[in-house]
Amino acid sequence: MSNSSSISHFLLLALADTRQLQLLHFCLFLGISLAALLANGLIISAVACGHHLHTPMFFFLLNLALTDLGCICTTVPKAMHKSLWDTRNISYEGCAAQVFLFMFFISAEYSLLTIMCYDRYVSICKPLHYGTLLGSRACALMAAAAWASGFLNALLHTANTFSLPLCHGNALGQFFCEIPQILKLSCTHSYFSELGLLAVSGCLVFCCFVFIVFSYVPIFRSVLRIPSEQGRHKAFSTCLPHMAVFSLFLSTGTFAYLKPPSISSPSLDLALSVLYSVVPPTLNPLIYSLRNQELKDGLRKIIMNAFHKL
Repeated sequence: MSNSSSISHFLLLALADTRQLQLLHFCLFLGISLAALLANGLIISAVACGHHLHTPMFFFLLNLALTDLGCICTTVPKAMHKSLWDTRNISYEGCAAQVFLFMFFISAEYSLLTIMCYDRYVSICKPLHYGTLLGSRACALMAAAAWASGFLNALLHTANTFSLPLCHGNALGQFFCEIPQILKLSCTHSYFSELGLLAVSGCLVFCCFVFIVFSYVPIFRSVLRIPSEQGRHKAFSTCLPHMAVFSLFLSTGTFAYLKPPSISSPSLDLALSVLYSVVPPTLNPLIYSLRNQELKDGLRKIIMNAFHKL
C-alpha cells in the first residue's frame, strides 16, 4: 500500500481529450477569471474610493469581493495552465496549498454572508440601534472573526486531510484539489476523522442557515409594513441578492461535500464544483450591483473617472 508520504504529485481531471477542446476550456476559464477579476475589482474600488459607501453593508460587501477574488485565483489559474499546456500534474505541496486557500476563502465567505444577514436585520428591524450595534469597531471585529474562522477551518481540514494514508493512487476526479476527491484515495476506514470534521463544519453551516432563515422572518415582516412602495423596493433590493447568493452557495457546497458516495459521478462532481467554486464569485458582483442603486452610482463614478483620465 502506498501512502501520502510516497506521493510527490496528484493528477487532476482531464476536461477534454482533443487539443481544440482543451483550448476552448482555456478560453472559457480565461473569460471567467477576467470577468470575476474585473467585476470584483470594480466593487472593491468603488467601496474604497466612494465615501458615501463607507457603511457597514458595503464594508462587508468589500470583504465578500475579496473572498470571491481569492476563490477564483485559487482554482481557475491552475485549470487554465492545465488546459493550455496539456498537463494534469499538480505537486503534493501545491495541492495542499490549493486545499488550504480554497477552504480558507470559502469558509470566510460563509461567515461573511451570515454577518451580512445580521447587518440587514439590524438595519431594517432595529434602525435606531444601527450605529450602536454596527459601529466601525464592531464591524472590524466581525470581519476579523470571519477571516480568522476561515483560517482555522482551513488549517484543520488541510492538516487532517493530508495526514491520511492514501492507498488508491493519485488521480483526482476534479479540476482542482478538493477534499472529497482526496478522501476517495484514502485507505479504508482512515478517513473517518476527516468525515467527522466535515460533519462538524456542515453543522456550523446549517446553524448559519438557521440563523439567516430566522433573521429573514422579522425582516420580511418589517419590510411588508413599510408604507411606501419605494421603501419596500429599496429594502428588498438589499435582501433578495443576499438570499440568492447564500442559497446557491449553501445548497451546492453542502451537497458536494456531504453527498453519499453512491450517487457520486464525475459529471455530477464537476458540475457541483463549478456551481459553488466558480459561479458565485463571478456572479456575486453582478447580483449585488444590479440590485443596489448606490453601488451602481459608485461604479459609474469609478468608470467615468477612468475615462476622463484617459
